[in-house]
Amino acid sequence: MKQRFYECGSEQLRFVMEKRMQPLISVIVPVYNGERYLKNCIESIETQSYEPLEIIVINDGSMDGTAEVCEKLAQSYENLSFITTEDLGVSASRNHGIALAKGELLTFVDADDRIHPQMLQRLYEAMEQTGSDIAGCRFTIWNTEREWEIAANSVPVSDQTHKLYEKQEYLRDQILCGNSRCWSKLYRKSLLEQMHTKEWFREGMAIGEDMLFLMDLLPKTETIVEIDFHGYGYYQNPQGAMNRTFRPEYMDQIRCWEIAREQVRKLLPECESKATSILLISIMLTAGKLAGLSGAERKQYENYTRECHEKLLKERQNREAVKLLSKGYRVKVRFFALAPRLYLWCYHLKF
Repeated sequence: MKQRFYECGSEQLRFVMEKRMQPLISVIVPVYNGERYLKNCIESIETQSYEPLEIIVINDGSMDGTAEVCEKLAQSYENLSFITTEDLGVSASRNHGIALAKGELLTFVDADDRIHPQMLQRLYEAMEQTGSDIAGCRFTIWNTEREWEIAANSVPVSDQTHKLYEKQEYLRDQILCGNSRCWSKLYRKSLLEQMHTKEWFREGMAIGEDMLFLMDLLPKTETIVEIDFHGYGYYQNPQGAMNRTFRPEYMDQIRCWEIAREQVRKLLPECESKATSILLISIMLTAGKLAGLSGAERKQYENYTRECHEKLLKERQNREAVKLLSKGYRVKVRFFALAPRLYLWCYHLKF
C-alpha cells in the first residue's frame, strides 16, 4: 500500500490522504410507504463523491413493500442499516436515527427526495473552511425523472460562493425568510448532543417540526454557512403532506409558529412582528385547507375553523405584523376575520 501511494505522485497522495481523514457522515432517511421512491433515494446517497458514509433508514411502520426494499438495500450496501418502528411519525423516526448515528456529522434526506452527487462533499468543505456548526445549500424542485437527471448531472462551479451567518442573523435572514427546512443541511453531531435530550425533533408535530428543530439548535450554534449550490433534489410528490386535503395535523403549522415566536422573542425580539406575520399566514393556509373540504366535512371540522378564526382575531391586533403581509394576504386576513364561513365558502369555489 505504501508503494502504491508513492507511485501516485504528491497531488494524488494528498487527495487520498484527505479522503481517508474525512469524518463519518451519518445520513438519516425516514420512510413511510416509500417502496416506489426509496431505492432511487438511496442510490443518490451511495453515489456521493464524499466518503465515508453510513446510511440509517428508519421504516416507520410502512404498510406497503418498504420493508422488503430495505432488506434488499441492506444486502446490496454494507454501509446501510435499517430498523422498523411503529407508525410514530417523521419526528420520532429522525430521533431514532440520531440516536443510532455513529458519525461526527449527520444529515437528513426524505425518502422521496434525492441529492446531487457532490452535495455532501460541498457541505463538508464549506463547514471545514468556516468552522461552522451547520452548513446548508439550496434545493431544486423536480417532478419528472428527466428533470432530476438534468439537475443531478449539472456541474457546479469549482469556486462555490458562501455566506457565513451568526445565529441572530441566520434567524432573521434565513429561517424567518423561508429557509426553515432540516434537510439540505449538514450538522455537527456534537451540536445536537449539547441539547441533552433524546427528542431533538418534537414528536407529535406533523408539520413545522423541522423549523422547530432549527430554532432549538440556534442558541447552541456559533455560526452557520450557506452555499450557493443546488445540492438537494426535492420531489414535488402529489401524495405529499402539503398536497393533501385538511387533516387535524395541519393545525401543527399554527402551533409550531406559536412556539417559534416565543423563541424569537428571546433571541431576536425586534423580529417578533415578523414571526407573527408568518403565524398569520399559517392560519390562512390552514383555513385554505379547510375550504377545500366539502360542506359536510367543513361542518365536521367546524371546531378547527373556530380555532383558526379566534387565533386570527388575536394575532391581527399586531398591526406591524399585518403591515408585513403582502396585499393579498392582508385582504384574506380581513375577509376571514369578518366572515369566516363566507370566506371558506368563497374560497371553496376555487377548487
